[in-house]
Amino acid sequence: QVQLVESGGGLVQTGGSLRLSCVASGRTASRNYMGWFRQAPGKERDFVATIAWNGVNKYYTDSVVDRFTISRDNANNTMYLQMNSLKPEDTGVYYCALADGYGLGLSPAQYTYWGQGTQVTVSS
Repeated sequence: QVQLVESGGGLVQTGGSLRLSCVASGRTASRNYMGWFRQAPGKERDFVATIAWNGVNKYYTDSVVDRFTISRDNANNTMYLQMNSLKPEDTGVYYCALADGYGLGLSPAQYTYWGQGTQVTVSS
Protein backbone atom coordinates (compact mmCIF):
# COMPACT_ATOMS: atom_id res chain seq x y z
CA GLN A 1 0.00 0.00 0.00
CA VAL A 2 1.12 3.55 -0.74
CA GLN A 3 0.22 6.65 1.23
CA LEU A 4 0.41 10.18 -0.18
CA VAL A 5 0.35 13.30 1.97
CA GLU A 6 0.08 16.79 0.49
CA SER A 7 1.03 20.03 2.19
CA GLY A 8 1.71 23.65 1.33
CA GLY A 9 -1.75 24.92 0.47
CA GLY A 10 -3.13 28.17 1.82
CA LEU A 11 -4.63 31.56 1.08
CA VAL A 12 -2.73 33.87 -1.24
CA GLN A 13 -3.48 37.02 -3.21
CA THR A 14 -3.60 37.19 -6.98
CA GLY A 15 -0.07 37.15 -8.35
CA GLY A 16 1.31 35.33 -5.35
CA SER A 17 3.10 32.01 -5.09
CA LEU A 18 2.74 28.72 -3.26
CA ARG A 19 4.74 25.50 -3.25
CA LEU A 20 2.88 22.25 -2.77
CA SER A 21 4.59 19.08 -1.60
CA CYS A 22 3.50 15.46 -1.79
CA VAL A 23 5.33 12.83 0.22
CA ALA A 24 4.90 9.19 -0.71
CA SER A 25 5.41 6.35 1.76
CA GLY A 26 4.86 2.62 1.75
CA ARG A 27 5.55 0.16 -1.04
CA THR A 28 6.28 2.50 -3.92
CA ALA A 29 7.52 0.90 -7.14
CA SER A 30 10.91 1.93 -8.42
CA ARG A 31 9.28 3.23 -11.58
CA ASN A 32 6.16 5.35 -11.16
CA TYR A 33 4.63 8.49 -12.53
CA MET A 34 2.91 11.14 -10.50
CA GLY A 35 0.51 13.98 -11.06
CA TRP A 36 -1.32 16.94 -9.60
CA PHE A 37 -5.04 17.46 -10.03
CA ARG A 38 -7.37 20.14 -8.70
CA GLN A 39 -11.03 20.29 -7.94
CA ALA A 40 -13.09 23.44 -7.55
CA PRO A 41 -16.42 23.35 -5.68
CA GLY A 42 -19.11 21.68 -7.77
CA LYS A 43 -16.69 20.75 -10.54
CA GLU A 44 -14.83 17.67 -11.66
CA ARG A 45 -11.28 16.86 -10.70
CA ASP A 46 -9.08 18.39 -13.42
CA PHE A 47 -5.57 17.57 -14.53
CA VAL A 48 -2.87 20.12 -13.69
CA ALA A 49 0.54 18.50 -14.28
CA THR A 50 2.27 15.15 -14.44
CA ILE A 51 5.85 13.95 -14.17
CA ALA A 52 7.50 10.70 -15.18
CA TRP A 53 9.68 8.56 -12.93
CA ASN A 54 12.87 10.13 -14.27
CA GLY A 55 11.82 13.67 -13.41
CA VAL A 56 12.57 14.79 -16.96
CA ASN A 57 9.35 14.10 -18.85
CA LYS A 58 6.58 16.47 -17.79
CA TYR A 59 3.29 17.77 -19.10
CA TYR A 60 1.03 20.62 -18.02
CA THR A 61 -2.49 21.71 -18.71
CA ASP A 62 -2.46 24.80 -20.93
CA SER A 63 -3.73 27.19 -18.27
CA VAL A 64 -0.71 26.70 -16.01
CA VAL A 65 2.10 26.60 -18.57
CA ASP A 66 4.85 29.11 -17.71
CA ARG A 67 3.34 29.62 -14.25
CA PHE A 68 3.56 26.19 -12.56
CA THR A 69 6.54 23.84 -12.33
CA ILE A 70 6.31 20.19 -11.35
CA SER A 71 9.35 18.40 -9.98
CA ARG A 72 10.26 15.37 -7.91
CA ASP A 73 12.99 14.22 -5.53
CA ASN A 74 13.11 10.45 -5.79
CA ALA A 75 15.64 10.10 -3.00
CA ASN A 76 13.06 11.55 -0.60
CA ASN A 77 9.92 10.22 -2.31
CA THR A 78 8.61 13.75 -2.70
CA MET A 79 6.90 15.60 -5.55
CA TYR A 80 6.49 19.35 -5.73
CA LEU A 81 4.33 21.88 -7.53
CA GLN A 82 5.72 25.40 -7.59
CA MET A 83 2.87 27.76 -8.41
CA ASN A 84 3.64 31.34 -9.42
CA SER A 85 1.49 34.20 -10.71
CA LEU A 86 -1.55 32.61 -9.12
CA LYS A 87 -5.02 33.58 -10.31
CA PRO A 88 -8.44 33.24 -8.67
CA GLU A 89 -9.30 30.48 -11.15
CA ASP A 90 -6.48 28.39 -9.65
CA THR A 91 -8.54 28.05 -6.48
CA GLY A 92 -9.46 24.51 -5.47
CA VAL A 93 -8.40 21.43 -3.60
CA TYR A 94 -5.15 20.12 -5.02
CA TYR A 95 -4.57 16.38 -5.01
CA CYS A 96 -1.43 14.44 -5.75
CA ALA A 97 -1.61 11.02 -7.31
CA LEU A 98 0.74 8.14 -8.10
CA ALA A 99 0.68 5.17 -10.44
CA ASP A 100 3.18 2.38 -11.02
CA GLY A 101 4.88 2.25 -14.39
CA TYR A 102 6.36 4.42 -17.08
CA GLY A 103 4.97 7.36 -19.00
CA LEU A 104 2.76 10.22 -17.90
CA GLY A 105 -0.76 10.38 -16.54
CA LEU A 106 -3.28 13.00 -17.66
CA SER A 107 -6.44 11.22 -16.55
CA PRO A 108 -7.55 10.50 -12.98
CA ALA A 109 -8.44 6.99 -14.12
CA GLN A 110 -4.77 6.20 -14.67
CA TYR A 111 -3.89 6.60 -10.99
CA THR A 112 -4.10 4.08 -8.21
CA TYR A 113 -3.12 6.15 -5.20
CA TRP A 114 -4.36 9.57 -4.09
CA GLY A 115 -3.61 12.00 -1.30
CA GLN A 116 -6.23 13.66 0.86
CA GLY A 117 -5.86 17.05 -0.83
CA THR A 118 -4.71 20.50 0.22
CA GLN A 119 -6.77 23.67 -0.22
CA VAL A 120 -5.46 26.51 -2.35
CA THR A 121 -7.41 29.76 -2.31
CA VAL A 122 -6.41 32.72 -4.44
CA SER A 123 -8.15 35.97 -3.56
CA SER A 124 -8.78 38.71 -6.11
